[in-house]
Amino acid sequence: METLKGRDLLSLADLSADELQELLQLAAQMKAGKVNWRCNKVLGLLFYKASTRTRVSFSVAMYQLGGQVIDLNPNVTQVSRGEPLVDTARVLDRYLDILAVRTFDQKDLQLFADCAKIPVINALSDTEHPCQVLADLLTVQECYGSVKGVTLAYLGDGNNMANSLILGCAMMGMNVRVATPPEYQPDLAIVEQARAIAGDSAQVMLTDDPIAAAKDACVLYTDVWASMGQEDSASSRIPIFQPYQVNQELLSIADKHAIVLHCLPAHRGEEITDEVIEGSQSMVWDQAENRMHAQKALLASLLGADD
Repeated sequence: METLKGRDLLSLADLSADELQELLQLAAQMKAGKVNWRCNKVLGLLFYKASTRTRVSFSVAMYQLGGQVIDLNPNVTQVSRGEPLVDTARVLDRYLDILAVRTFDQKDLQLFADCAKIPVINALSDTEHPCQVLADLLTVQECYGSVKGVTLAYLGDGNNMANSLILGCAMMGMNVRVATPPEYQPDLAIVEQARAIAGDSAQVMLTDDPIAAAKDACVLYTDVWASMGQEDSASSRIPIFQPYQVNQELLSIADKHAIVLHCLPAHRGEEITDEVIEGSQSMVWDQAENRMHAQKALLASLLGADD
């Protein structure tokens, strides 16, 4: 994966289809203990939003690779007192070997990438969540042997997860159906980008019909109905999104061997029922574990071997 050394990952579209496939292969090999890659590097985590899985999985991955992690909590750094992002990025570039940023605006990620020479990773923005989709694709690959030709149905809010899933599926030759209320569709520019990537190799479908999306699908995927920063509208969204709940009835019309995925945290009883998330077809906990393996492969690839 020397082609990725020194590069940024702000969007899945920053990768080629071949690079994405190689990342998944490396993650699988690392998970199986077949690759022993070590580094003496420092990862910085600059998170403006709450995080459990991303923070912990990145930290454990870096420690297992032999590196160090610095948690740059914005509340206890000069960022909280208004230091310009440009200045922060230039300084961190002198201290760190790689930086993962979780923020609101995708433009802030681009600013960090423009001002720093070290690799910058999108650890979630309001536009995309590429690291999660690396784990999602790895999980599908483990379950089906290959992701190509698999049909994934995403149900709920057309948020950052929907955007990144659309791109990731299109790149890997997976069919993706996104069912949302009409006023909550994913980013249409990203949809068109994904369709151009997919060409004739995969379907990218938008619908407001959850039944049409779930019918014979191999993967049912959902996320919270109100993302971070939208908590004030959470209650008002429940009746709008209720028809998109992943429950046993919806699962029954999917492929009989379908798996269920959720990027977590889950609001049980809202976007997914207890029965489904705890059921035999749920791969949610393997999916969560795979965050660590996928990010370990990503860190190793962006950092490259020690000189």
